[in-house]
Amino acid sequence: MVTTLIDARCMPPLDRHAIIFSTFDALQPGEAFDLVNNHDPVPLYFRFKSNRQGQFEWHYIVQGPAHWQVRIAKAAPCPAEAGDAPERRAA
Repeated sequence: MVTTLIDARCMPPLDRHAIIFSTFDALQPGEAFDLVNNHDPVPLYFRFKSNRQGQFEWHYIVQGPAHWQVRIAKAAPCPAEAGDAPERRAA
């Protein structure tokens, strides 16, 4: 499976969330993309949680300090609510 890579570091800040959400919305269930950023994108996680509750999966691939990479996948809609914070891998 090929995963698209979105490097938010190269995007104008005002365009980032729109591009990320439009990329997510174009995914089929089970598909994913990787997001690279220069900081922990946890504010984006909470925006996904607010706007796409039960529709996404969030997995850290790299956790800083200078480079962060998160895999965001489209899941089948689920009524069960996930935890209040994203799962982080042990360093």
